[in-house]
Amino acid sequence: MMYCCIIRFKNDDMKKVTKITFLYQIKRNIFSLFFFAILLNLSGCNFDNNSAAVQGKKAVYKNPEASSDYYQEIAEEVGLDFVHSIGSDHMTNIVESVGGGAAFLDFDQDGYMDLYMCSGIWVKGFTKGEKPEVLPHNHLYRNLKDGTFEDVTEKAGVGGPWYSMGITVGDYNNDGYPDIYLSNNGANTLYKNNKNGTFTDVTKKAGIAGDKCSVGAVWFDYDNDGLLDIYVGNYLFFDPNYKYYYAPDGFPGPLAYDSEKDVLYHNNGDGTFEDVTDKMGIVDVDGRAMGVGAADYDDDGFVDIYVANDHTVNYLWHNDAGKKFTDRGIMSGTGFSQAGEATVSMSVDFADFNGDALLDMFISDDGYCALYENLGNGIFRDQSYASGISVASGQFVGWSSSFMDYDNDGDVDIFKTNGELKHLYGQEDQLFENDGTGKFTDVSVDRGEYFKEEHVGRGACVGDYDNDGDLDVYIMNLNGHGKLLRNNQGNQSNWIILNLIGKTSNRDAIGSRIKLVTGDKVQTAQKKSTTGYLSQNDSRVHFGLQKNDKIDRIEIKWPSGKVQVLKDVKANQILTVNEIE
Repeated sequence: MMYCCIIRFKNDDMKKVTKITFLYQIKRNIFSLFFFAILLNLSGCNFDNNSAAVQGKKAVYKNPEASSDYYQEIAEEVGLDFVHSIGSDHMTNIVESVGGGAAFLDFDQDGYMDLYMCSGIWVKGFTKGEKPEVLPHNHLYRNLKDGTFEDVTEKAGVGGPWYSMGITVGDYNNDGYPDIYLSNNGANTLYKNNKNGTFTDVTKKAGIAGDKCSVGAVWFDYDNDGLLDIYVGNYLFFDPNYKYYYAPDGFPGPLAYDSEKDVLYHNNGDGTFEDVTDKMGIVDVDGRAMGVGAADYDDDGFVDIYVANDHTVNYLWHNDAGKKFTDRGIMSGTGFSQAGEATVSMSVDFADFNGDALLDMFISDDGYCALYENLGNGIFRDQSYASGISVASGQFVGWSSSFMDYDNDGDVDIFKTNGELKHLYGQEDQLFENDGTGKFTDVSVDRGEYFKEEHVGRGACVGDYDNDGDLDVYIMNLNGHGKLLRNNQGNQSNWIILNLIGKTSNRDAIGSRIKLVTGDKVQTAQKKSTTGYLSQNDSRVHFGLQKNDKIDRIEIKWPSGKVQVLKDVKANQILTVNEIE
């Protein structure tokens, strides 16, 4: 806003003022010319760099030296220049607030984890504001094995245009190369890996487009036939014309809209899928799915499904021997929060956090979160308050969360992204350290300067991108820059990473159960696909070993039912294990 002030002078005063003003104007013009010359020189430098890009010259990235931080943020320095978009400058509806996911995947099978990121896009009739000249899109970055990345989106043919929410990765045709399934606002996308660095959109042929507002999805083999099936969590029927809401919220919440049914697709083995939702007994009456995960929580040999719903009761679909599913969310104690309420649940992950060989669960939400301890016999107990997590989480809105042994001490810790629900307001992310007794401590601010920054966190994926034995994290921030946290110190303790390859089982070996014994220490884990919110971790299974340089015994129970045992295995290696014939 401009303000105008009129002041009256006597004639002599006016002459003085005019003279002073004239001299000032000359000096200002000289200064402006000098300043402009400096800017021109600087812009000339920038122009040269831009010209290099235009002429096809690649920017040179270098893996930075390790700082004193345990976790060091290095995304842009190593070539990960991705910026997420909601399609406009500010959030105007519930769909834009959902955010995007990311995945670590080895799409070219060179032994190094690459990265795929999901973004929103400007959509006519949906997005407010003018259409940008250059539309945002999804990105695929190839790991160059030297700690840096190269954007290969265009070459690979996986940019979109879609309004993408989440990603789940799985080798649905068992050809040895991971394929990509995108959960979109609108028709979903299945990208088949062509094994030559490119992908083909085969959604129409596969029959799994959906055309809903899908958020979370997960690959798993529910009937153990050696082929990956997929469960797609659908959100709500968005009505852009509905305008009734509490003004400070900015837009209506999820309960203002009708829910959409989730869908289970069975893999037919010929590149097509069949909708078996009703046949398998999955009745989704009022769920608004956000995060979806799958693991065999009762160790009966069949993978189960957990659906984190927004504002409504969560589902725990128990797999009844591959014949049907039964919802045991309420009876298992995992349907509601510790206060007996349906929460704004975001994501789910499974791990044995207390070393009793039973898979526990962590659910992130908009408040105190839920750490469900598996008591056996299909019953869970909420330990989020007793563990110390609730008090530390209460002031944040939690989104993606993953179990991970960040310090390689042999027990799983928890990483969690945070960010406001309905506004682009940032919050700090959190790292909870497991002390091995069932207690967790928020050690975030002691593990790096990044944890003092505020971002609008959404998805995140965990993996060892530099193959140095400790777990790194890539974080998706709503309408902002993605962040890569490199682990600088975790590999000071020993470790092992298992790369499982199924033969009779699905080639990804998703659903395999691993028991690792070192002295009197027993660790239990399961191979999963989707992990956390809309994202997928490194497909390899990581274990921290403290100071042990040898593993006494590794027992693998494959989805086929075969049991394979390895003895006296050396630490500090990435070990490929093929399923026994």
